[in-house]
Amino acid sequence: MTSTNTITTNTAKNVLLENKFHTPFESIPFDKIKVSHFLPALEELISNAKNEINKIKSSSEKANFKNTIEALDISSRKISQISNIFFALHSAESNDELRDIAQKFSPMLAEYQNDISLDEDLFKKVLLVKDSYDASGVDKDTQNKLSTEELRLLTEIYDDFTRNGALLSAEKKKKVREIDQKLSKLSLNFSENVLKTTNEFLLIVENKDELAGLPQRSIDTALEAAKTKGHEGKYVFTLDAPCYTSFMKYANNRLLREKMYRALASRGFVNGKYDNKGIILEVVKLRHERANILGYETHADFVLSKRMAQNKDNVFEFLNNLLAKAKPIANKEIEELNAFKEKENLVGQDERLEPWDYSFYAEKLKKAKFDIDDEILRPYFRLDNVIEGFFNLANKLYNLKFIELKNVPLYHQDVKVYEVFDEKKNQHIGLFYADFFPRDGKRNGAWMTSLKDQFIDNTDLLNRHDHRPHVSIVCNFTKPTATTPSLLSLNEVLTFYHEFGHALHGLLSECTYSQLSGTNVYWDFVELPSQIMENWVYERENLDSFARHFETGEQIPIDVVNKIKESSKFHEGYITLRQLSFGFLDMSWHSVDPRNICDIINYELKAVKETQVLPSVEGSCISTAFSHIFAGGYSSGYYSYKWAEVLDADAFEYFKEKGIFNKEAAKKFRENILEKGGTEHPMELYVRFRGKEPSVEALLRRGGLF
Repeated sequence: MTSTNTITTNTAKNVLLENKFHTPFESIPFDKIKVSHFLPALEELISNAKNEINKIKSSSEKANFKNTIEALDISSRKISQISNIFFALHSAESNDELRDIAQKFSPMLAEYQNDISLDEDLFKKVLLVKDSYDASGVDKDTQNKLSTEELRLLTEIYDDFTRNGALLSAEKKKKVREIDQKLSKLSLNFSENVLKTTNEFLLIVENKDELAGLPQRSIDTALEAAKTKGHEGKYVFTLDAPCYTSFMKYANNRLLREKMYRALASRGFVNGKYDNKGIILEVVKLRHERANILGYETHADFVLSKRMAQNKDNVFEFLNNLLAKAKPIANKEIEELNAFKEKENLVGQDERLEPWDYSFYAEKLKKAKFDIDDEILRPYFRLDNVIEGFFNLANKLYNLKFIELKNVPLYHQDVKVYEVFDEKKNQHIGLFYADFFPRDGKRNGAWMTSLKDQFIDNTDLLNRHDHRPHVSIVCNFTKPTATTPSLLSLNEVLTFYHEFGHALHGLLSECTYSQLSGTNVYWDFVELPSQIMENWVYERENLDSFARHFETGEQIPIDVVNKIKESSKFHEGYITLRQLSFGFLDMSWHSVDPRNICDIINYELKAVKETQVLPSVEGSCISTAFSHIFAGGYSSGYYSYKWAEVLDADAFEYFKEKGIFNKEAAKKFRENILEKGGTEHPMELYVRFRGKEPSVEALLRRGGLF
């Protein structure tokens, strides 16, 4: 992607406006996209879409599914495409110019979406179509029946209108529009504040002796980071996940661990230009006000009416049930860790266990109990081998082949792209982009994103064209050094499998409408395809296919495999409590009237109190860097990670019964889960795959929480 300081209004050469990209597989021409293209392209595409909307509204034909509902789905496809590209770059390859444009791009998009959802004449047309069918999708006049996917699209579009204010008065519609504009800007500001505070922190160490305990690869990486950041000859540590995680696990220097912890835990909390406290209070109040206007008691009630969990009472019951199981076990784990710490002759052993001590001592206890730690495992998890191993797994399960392409434009030199091909069907499936290493302009964490959604073009019934998806996974893995390739921790391998699960969900989509395809499913269902893949990491038959020592080529020893399996439940109580704390915090912000909340930190501490087994730290705050709920799509939905764990544990038991590479089980999962997108209610899809509803006991068994 190129950059320019001038936003041009000349769209003649704006590649984003081409009807078809003239690239291999119609891939996105990142090499020709300029930052200055986005705003004029969005403006023109919105104008074109509104013209199509006007045709729908002014048509003299009786409103029906094809000329109204299907036409609506088609009208916004190009806008969805440019939005996918823009926000993918904003997360993975951002710069000041792109961030500046985002301040206009997001509000323009929000305004367009409101123009559609609050259009009375358009809603009347949708309502006419809705009323012409009975609940099962049978036309009341002709007795013709909609397909399952058509009925789902009709229902979703009608719900989109009503949930966005179509039934409101003109005054209330105006208010909803104003709120959505404000929320779109606040979300961007929150995200940028987190990114900037993350990138600005550097721990600069001059004396190598202070780095005792750290693996050599971490020291080498810090030395190279110092060179690139203008501190040559010193050691620079950042808050990027691989660097931070390694430092907290292995650095003997307790004071430096504390400094790193406080830096991460205070992002967006310190008063100043990157302070997110005011943004949080404004966001939750606006969300609550919007929900009230739409007839819901709270934002959580609004969100959960379109989730598997259905309502906030069910979510709290779910979280509290897991809390009751996990907390006694977590307390015992911390007691054991404290006892272990007292035996260790290291700095800080006489101090109470603080949050910056947990990873350090937990890693040592894990090694003592199982004779295993990340540094023992890393040599067997060379990134290239992990990639090859997953490709082999996808082939065994779904007959997929991944072919690296060298002729597809990329947005950064670190990115690789592959054609995905179904060998059994002899069919092109889509493109897969992989972006693995941290850099400036890339936010922390790991995620999957859709660059191009899958859909079928029905405009020519004699030549229906299946537009195949292009998806990417973006991670922040340990970078290679001059002497060592990228070697992953076990947690990074799990992250890779997780995000690749999302990618398969997007790639294997077989839907007609883009609005329902791929990962466009309920939030508390979307994590099933990703989380189930993590289970294969602990299986010997799968590890044998890729876990080889990067220097000797030796296959991972069976005793190490057994230790990985044995250690998979290590501190499951503590890990569960940590996830539950995020779920409770999210629900606390969104399931009450927030107008009287003033003190963010006291409110947060009260929300997570029952999940805490370590002391709270003054100056730290989860909420001010909680991008999932304040800058992402997880508000009132963070519980879905644990919810989906119930689904994935239950689903993997089926694979274990049949065999972890069983084609029949994989075929049922592909056809009923991965291919279906949001075309049916997720519980119906799950029962069709599994033959029964999921059981929480499977999760408890897997985690040893009985």
